[in-house]
Amino acid sequence: MTGDLYSALPIVLMSSASIIGLLVDVFTPGRTKGMFGWTIFSLLMMMGAAVLTFGAEGTAFSNMLTVGGYATYFDVLFGVGALMSIVAARPMLQRHGYEYKEYYSLTLFAVAGMMLMAHANHLLIAFIGIEIMSISFYVMSGFFRSNTFSVESSLKYFLLGAFATGFLVYGIALIYGSVGSMSYTDMYTVAMESEITLKNLYWVGIGMLLVGLSFKVAAFPFHVWVPDVYTGAPTVVTAFMSTAGKAAAFSVLIPVVAVVLPEIETMERIQMLIAVIAAMSMLYGNIGAISQTNVKRMLAYSSVAHAGYLLMGVAVGTDAGQQAVMYYLTAYMFMQVGAFVVAAIVESKPGEDCTLEDYKGLSKRNPGLAACMAVFMLSLTGIPFLVGFFGKYYIFKAAIEADMIWLTIVGVVASVISVYFYLGLIVKMYFQDREDEVPAALPGGIANLTLIVTVVGVLVLGFFLDYSVLPTITF
Repeated sequence: MTGDLYSALPIVLMSSASIIGLLVDVFTPGRTKGMFGWTIFSLLMMMGAAVLTFGAEGTAFSNMLTVGGYATYFDVLFGVGALMSIVAARPMLQRHGYEYKEYYSLTLFAVAGMMLMAHANHLLIAFIGIEIMSISFYVMSGFFRSNTFSVESSLKYFLLGAFATGFLVYGIALIYGSVGSMSYTDMYTVAMESEITLKNLYWVGIGMLLVGLSFKVAAFPFHVWVPDVYTGAPTVVTAFMSTAGKAAAFSVLIPVVAVVLPEIETMERIQMLIAVIAAMSMLYGNIGAISQTNVKRMLAYSSVAHAGYLLMGVAVGTDAGQQAVMYYLTAYMFMQVGAFVVAAIVESKPGEDCTLEDYKGLSKRNPGLAACMAVFMLSLTGIPFLVGFFGKYYIFKAAIEADMIWLTIVGVVASVISVYFYLGLIVKMYFQDREDEVPAALPGGIANLTLIVTVVGVLVLGFFLDYSVLPTITF
C-alpha cells in the first residue's frame, strides 16, 4: 500500500489539493488571492512529485493505475498548461469582474480528472477521470454567467457531452460483456491471443468507445460543439480546455488503440478508420477556418485540424507514432495557449470584439502583442524552425515509416491550406489599419508572463526536446 501511494503520488497530491481547495473556498469567503496562491502551489507540488516518480514505471492499486513514465509525462504537461492558463486568467477575470475562487477550484479538479485519465489502466478509471474533467469544463465554459454567449456555450457543451458520455458508457459495457474485464492489460492479452468470445459485440463496443473519445479530442465529424463552445466560453477557459483537455483525451485514446491493434484480423480496419477520421479532420478543420471572421472561431476550427494531425500518429500504432503525438501535444500546448491569451488581452468584452477587424494595426498599438501572435501563427502553420514545424515533421515521419503515404500527403495539403488564414491574421496586424477609432492598447498584466513562457517555448523547445526519448505506453 505504501509503495502504491508513493508511485501514484502525483495524482494523490492533486486529488487532495483539489478537495482542500474546495474547503478553502468555502471557509474563506472573498479572499481570491489565497486561492490563487494555493492553486499555483498545488500545481507546482504535483509536478515536482511527477518528476520524482517518473522512473517508477508499472502499475498500482491492483493494476487500476499506470504510474511513472507515460503517465507522469502527461502529469507535467497538464500542470504546465494549467499554470500558464491560471496566470493568464487572473487579470482577465479581474478585468471582466468575474474573479471568483470557484474558478481556481474547478481548475484543480479538472487537472485531477485529466491525471486520472492519463494514469488509467482500467476503463472505469478512465471514465471517472473523463467525467471529472468534463463537469469542470461544463461549469467553466459558463463562468461568465451573465453573458449570453458563455451560458450558451456551457449548455451546448453539457448537452453534447452527455450524449458522448452515453457512447462511452455503452461501449465500455459491451467490451466488458465480450472480454470479461475492463483492464487495459486484460484487453491487450485477449487481443494478442485472439480469444475474444463475442467478437462482434467487442468491436461494436470499441467503435462506440472511439466515438466518445473522438468527441473529446474534437475530431471530425464529432466536432460540432467546438466552434460555439470555444467562441462563447471565456477565452482563458478556451485556452485551457483546448490544450490540456485535448492532451488528456489523447492520453486515453493512445492506450485504448494500443490494446486493440494486436487483434490481427481487424488491425488494418481500425488503422484505416482512424486514418480516415484524421484526414477528414485536417481538411475540414482548415477549410472551415478560412471563412471565419472571429479569431476564436478560427482557432476552434484550427483545433479540429490539429486533432487530425495528432490522429495521424495514433493511426500509425507504433512507438514512434506515440512519441510524435506526445511531442505534438507539448508543442500545441505552447502555441494554442499563447494564441488564446493574446485573444483574451485584445477583446474588451467577453464574447465580443474578437474579430479579425480588431487585429488591424495591432503592430502599431501594441507591437509586443502583435509579435507574439505572429510567432504563434507561424508555428501553428508549421514554419521552420519553430516548435510547430518539428511537431508536424515527426508526425509525418512516423506516418511515412508506416507506409501511410497518402495520409501524409493529405496532411501536407491541409497544412498548405492553413497558411491562408494563419498568415492572413499576420497581414491584418502588420499591413492593414482600422478605419474607425483605434482603441488604446490594453495592458496584459501578469498574463504577459504566460506570453513570455509560450513564446520562448515555441522558439526553443524544438531544439531541446528530443521526441525519441519520450516515454511510450506498454502492457
